Amino acid sequence: MDQQEFDDFYTASFARITGQVYAMIGNRDEAQECVQEAFVKAWAHRRKLERADHPEAWVRVTAHRLAVSRWRRTRLAGRALDRSVAAPSVTQPVDEKYVALVAALKQLPEAQRRALVLHHMCDLPVAAVAVEVGAPEGTIKARLSRGREALAALLSENEPNGFQEGASHV
Repeated sequence: MDQQEFDDFYTASFARITGQVYAMIGNRDEAQECVQEAFVKAWAHRRKLERADHPEAWVRVTAHRLAVSRWRRTRLAGRALDRSVAAPSVTQPVDEKYVALVAALKQLPEAQRRALVLHHMCDLPVAAVAVEVGAPEGTIKARLSRGREALAALLSENEPNGFQEGASHV
């Protein structure tokens, strides 16, 4: 993968992967930083990435692992994350329904949340979700079923008129 191909890959997938990781971890700034760091790692491993069947999945998994590692370090250290001294970047505001969805997802167990995001937001089939998270397909199906049920209840109780029109996102 040469520089132009990598730049095109980055441009085409950064926002999508950031949105997916944000939905998994519930913190947009952290998601952006982890995805950016995952792309740095992807650049360093671009020969391996070039041979990967799904380079976007490789970046997403790497970003999620980075987020989990950061969370563990922060929790164990009991201190705030180190932040770059660079000026903050300006991002477009997120749709209110998407924010409500992420807030509801944050209330679900991590395993259910991750399965829902990978299957419904990343459009991965159950088999691919099972491979990515390292769990049997039956377990993923159960997580999806229980997660959808819990998510529907959370979204309907938070929205007086229901969240039916946005419920198709997950």
